[in-house]
Amino acid sequence: MWEENVRKVEPYVPGEQPKVNNLIKLNTNENPYPPAPKVKERLLTLNYEDFRKYPDPTCDKLNAAVAKAYGLKKEKVFSGVGSDDVLATAFLTFFNSKKPILFPDITYSFYDVWANVYRIPYKEIPLNEDFTITVEDYLQENGGVVIANPNAPTGEALPLSSIERIIKENKESVVIVDEAYVDFGAESAVSLIDKYENLLVVQTFSKSRSMAGLRIGLAFGCEKIIKYLNDVKYSINSYTMNMPSLELGCLAVEDEAYFKETVSKVVTTREWTKKELKKLGFSFADSKTNFIFAKHKSVNGKFIFDELRKKNILVRRFDKERIKDYLRISIGTDEEMKCVVDALKNILGE
Repeated sequence: MWEENVRKVEPYVPGEQPKVNNLIKLNTNENPYPPAPKVKERLLTLNYEDFRKYPDPTCDKLNAAVAKAYGLKKEKVFSGVGSDDVLATAFLTFFNSKKPILFPDITYSFYDVWANVYRIPYKEIPLNEDFTITVEDYLQENGGVVIANPNAPTGEALPLSSIERIIKENKESVVIVDEAYVDFGAESAVSLIDKYENLLVVQTFSKSRSMAGLRIGLAFGCEKIIKYLNDVKYSINSYTMNMPSLELGCLAVEDEAYFKETVSKVVTTREWTKKELKKLGFSFADSKTNFIFAKHKSVNGKFIFDELRKKNILVRRFDKERIKDYLRISIGTDEEMKCVVDALKNILGE
């Protein structure tokens, strides 16, 4: 009888993390390059005895470092255990209405999971045939809006003017802009947080700063919205961030030169890969992320996915009707992407 009171949900399925040697792993959009050099230097000098103490619940040092890098007051910054933790806390904090929240039908597949877990009504807005968003679709009555920009898994990015219109026209609800991939080619909405108090911008260190393993996520907003977010956080778990993440995250955000260098390398490789995939008969949106969401003109996606797997190349495929023939291919090193292109030529008989 106890199972009648269990909260049953369809869980999010994370990207596979296989324990396979010599695998080219391009399925979870990790950065192919290591974190900033000073992160390694500091890691080797961490005092393990400090692990017996609780970390700073306010994340003050990390928030201050991030605020300085972005030219903000630290009271406008929130830190969490990866952007998933930040987004989950934001859903719980701001989506407390009987009206449905709005997000695209093809987007980060955690959004509907959180909505179901927290019993938040939601409405999925279909993307256009070319996977673009129509801004007017998000100007209807709602209990909140969530936009991933650039979108995942499509890679499409909205211009900041379109994002601003959605925020401006929804002043009675909170608009969350999920910018996990913004550093690879889109314009951030952080510049708008002083203009709109209903805006929360979420970012992560997992992609452009090469720190997926340390789980560091951020949110930016006006002081009021960040206070509300912290109030809920402290009501769930005060000590969310571990000490190494707080310490090493500061060094990652301070090394702007290394950050720009690695992002530039990923973008250069992405653009080369686009050209090669087009030659092989793939079509895709103009990705502004560290991945390409591609479909072949005549060969189905599952076949290509399985054949790549046989060659120890792992990409991501979503078994959803509209996108089942698409493959999301993370951008690796130049050498890895050349191996991918060679493998695809072999699979396609080119």
